[in-house]
Amino acid sequence: MAGPSLQLIILVFILEFLHFEMIKHGYCNQNLHSICKQNEKKALIAFKEDLIDPSGRLASWRGEDCCRWNGVSCDNRTGYVVKIKLRNPYPKSFSGDGLVYELGGEVSPSLLDLKYLNHLDLSRNNFDGAQIPGFIGSLSKLKYLNLSSASFGGRIPPNLGKLSELEYLDLDLGHYYSQTQTVENDLKWISSLSTLKYLNLGGVDLSRAAFHWLQTLNSLLVLSELHLFGCQLVNLPTSLQSVNFTSLQVLDLSNNGFNSTIPEWLFNISSLKRLDLKSNNLYGELPDALANLTSLEELDLSENYGIEGRLPRKLGNLCNLQKLVLTDNNIDGDIMEFIDGLSECSNNRLETLDLGYNKMTGNLPKSLGSLKNLQYLILWRNSFRGSIPETIGNLLSLRELYLSYNQMSGKIPVSLGQLVSLVVVDLIENSWEGVITESHFTNLSRLRELSIGKFVHDTFVVFNMSSDWMPTFKLVYIKILGCKLGPKFPTWFRNQTELKTIVLNLVMISDVIPDWFLDMGLELEELDVAHNQLRGKVPNSLRFTAVPVSNVDLSSNWFEGPLPLWSSNLSTLYLADNMFSGPIPSNIGMALPSLTDIDLSRNNLVGTIPLSIGNLTRLTTLDISNNRLSGNIPQFWENIPMLYILDMSNNSLSGTIPNSIGSLLYLKFLILSSNNFSGELPSSLRNCTQLYSLDIGDNQFSGQIPVWIGENLPSLLILRLRNNSFTGHIPSAICRLSLLHILDISKNNLFGFIPWCVGNLSGFQIEFTSDDADRYEGNLQLVAKGRLVQYSSILYLVNSIDLSSNALSGDIPSELASLSKLGTLNLSTNHLTGRIPPDFGKLEWLETLDLSKNQLSGPIPTNLASLTFLNHLNLSYNNLTGQIPTGNQFQTLTDPSIYMGNNALCGFPLSVECDDKISPFPGQNNVDIDDKNELEKVWLFSFVGLGFFTGFWAICGFLILKKQWRDAYFQFVERMLARNSVYLHRKFSGMGCW
Repeated sequence: MAGPSLQLIILVFILEFLHFEMIKHGYCNQNLHSICKQNEKKALIAFKEDLIDPSGRLASWRGEDCCRWNGVSCDNRTGYVVKIKLRNPYPKSFSGDGLVYELGGEVSPSLLDLKYLNHLDLSRNNFDGAQIPGFIGSLSKLKYLNLSSASFGGRIPPNLGKLSELEYLDLDLGHYYSQTQTVENDLKWISSLSTLKYLNLGGVDLSRAAFHWLQTLNSLLVLSELHLFGCQLVNLPTSLQSVNFTSLQVLDLSNNGFNSTIPEWLFNISSLKRLDLKSNNLYGELPDALANLTSLEELDLSENYGIEGRLPRKLGNLCNLQKLVLTDNNIDGDIMEFIDGLSECSNNRLETLDLGYNKMTGNLPKSLGSLKNLQYLILWRNSFRGSIPETIGNLLSLRELYLSYNQMSGKIPVSLGQLVSLVVVDLIENSWEGVITESHFTNLSRLRELSIGKFVHDTFVVFNMSSDWMPTFKLVYIKILGCKLGPKFPTWFRNQTELKTIVLNLVMISDVIPDWFLDMGLELEELDVAHNQLRGKVPNSLRFTAVPVSNVDLSSNWFEGPLPLWSSNLSTLYLADNMFSGPIPSNIGMALPSLTDIDLSRNNLVGTIPLSIGNLTRLTTLDISNNRLSGNIPQFWENIPMLYILDMSNNSLSGTIPNSIGSLLYLKFLILSSNNFSGELPSSLRNCTQLYSLDIGDNQFSGQIPVWIGENLPSLLILRLRNNSFTGHIPSAICRLSLLHILDISKNNLFGFIPWCVGNLSGFQIEFTSDDADRYEGNLQLVAKGRLVQYSSILYLVNSIDLSSNALSGDIPSELASLSKLGTLNLSTNHLTGRIPPDFGKLEWLETLDLSKNQLSGPIPTNLASLTFLNHLNLSYNNLTGQIPTGNQFQTLTDPSIYMGNNALCGFPLSVECDDKISPFPGQNNVDIDDKNELEKVWLFSFVGLGFFTGFWAICGFLILKKQWRDAYFQFVERMLARNSVYLHRKFSGMGCW
């Protein structure tokens, strides 16, 4: 009986329990769905009325039950509003439907009626710079306050310090950080928030707290996350007496402009999991004490530029490390010890290793293959050598591999094909070699981006794929440089139907673009097949996307026919160095209105410049040089104000330069050389104050060289007015061009003196480097080493002054000797007088010196022999005197034509020898020469007299002594006289003179 009774008791208990739960559930639901408090409902309606809601996100805020309204939560038990979450769900403000989802307007103080509100989130909205309402500090129950990325401005109200229960505070300015003039803030109010666990003040100007921020925040004992990026803190104390925020797990102090070493107090925060100090000015070596942060999972010290030295081996002891980012510093040395240290961790967790843009060397170690969790390996822009270790095939989690721009070499390991997770491979600008086959891609079914090769003409990497191979991957991006991919267009592209970027530059393809490629229906962002031997006509059927930009580069091929016109959203068009013919399409500006860059140079284009180019309002580069274009320059330049490169050189264009070119305020390169332009330079060009290069050589321009060139073009690096008809003096204002280092005004009709102020051209005292290469564009022809030389990529290394073939007079200014980096000086074919300045011996970089065809006098300065770079010298056709200097560099200048036309020069390499001692004074030299000539005359007359005496007595003596000889001689004389008499009589009687 006990059994059934017990069962009955248990059954009754269960029923009672279920009944209680049902009652409880019903009660809770009744409260959950109960009508909210009327006063709180009114407060919410007032709050809504002050907001701007363009997308209707608050459309549900109607009816009696405010607890059901979108973004509002009530307490399940009491029905009070405890949470308002109106965070914009679309971080970029717009959704796919085109609506603006950002709330705006004002934050109503009616929120004060929500006595139990503990969570307020208005993030990612747009309050248009309004100040954070001070009344928020009176919402005493708040535990969570998030106003981040909501475009609040002004000063943070200090009474936020009254929120004694606050645990989460996020005032990050977000995108508004870069759009507003922030107000300086202090941090003293925050010390009273003793319960704060999360603090984010990113982008807030805390410069007023720069010297006490650390002491203030050190009082927040339970703080676990601290984000102070971009707060202009400036001062990073290197010491702290005691570290109190021992619960800190995340510390972000990035982008504050700290200028110090990494502070030691950081190494005492053993709880730290994430440390971000990027984008500061930290310097010094990485301390071994970093290894004390054994809990560290993420470390970012990138973009400090001053952190140097080797990677400490102890850093490899951070076995919990998941992300290490040290890019953009000066870290050098070998990577092997660090990788070996990491590989010794029994449970290595490293997922991201980014050491890009440093100076690291050595080979990648085999132990790299032990980092089994590695997903992102970024080692580009270093000086790593050697090959990729075979063990890389062990990194089965690897998603992205960046080894570009190093000094690596050798064969690409076949084991790379085992990386089943690989999405991106970037190996360009190394010296790889060997053959790449299908085996290298065996298991790379997820591969989306492939970059390999180096832009050099010596090909060492060969792609050898079978003609029927079809890859398992679907590439979006492919970039192959300087490899042998041809001669046929690669057939394995047939199934690459998702391609957006195709770069096959210098890959030895000698083919036409196949029809199957055109039929793939690709919508490309970039097509670059430059520097091949592709031929035929280019079809108009190629399609290009508009986001973000779309680029085409078909330059340096054998394409022919008319210029193609593709999608209207094309951004850049490079068709240079082909065989395109016919006119530039008259509707190019309407057909391709989004173009920013046009390069049609080195083709066979004819006709005039289309007026529709004036419709290209975004145009920044226009290069139509080296064609056969004719006509005048159109008047449309006001419509393309962003143009900064204009190259029309080497055509048959004529007329004058239109005044409207002066409206191009951003113009940096104006290259109009080798045409038939005439007239004077328009004064409107003075408005082009950012010009780096002005090249109008080889035309028919006339008038004086404008003074405004020196007064209004301070950035000018190159001034080339060669071979025109300019007249007048060289304006002294040219000397104000402090960056000028190429000056060519030769072959004009200039006269007068060379300005003495040429010594102020300090650009000839600066050593420009490859970092300045972006300030040069196009080709430039200059006379150097006695011949016309064309420069392009190394223009920044050229320092040249050419004033030749004018009518300049006077002395050569000795101030030229102060131009210490001058490489070429050509003053030939003028009327210069005086002596060669002895200080020219200081021009240590001088390679070419041409002073020929002037009226220079005096000796050649002996210190010119010390110019070790001098390899072309021409002093011919002057009035130079004395001995040619010997020794050093003059031993290599053995061509006598260097000195021809100087009759008073002597010494090697001329055949005229000098005395052992030559006076340095020309007057004394003349006295010595006169004495020498007198002595030569004495000897001459002595030998002539002796010869006459000997000859006379040798003949007359025999006539006197020998009668027989004497009779025969006089009979001979009488016969000759008789014959001459008869001849003369006949001749003159025939002329009627007798």
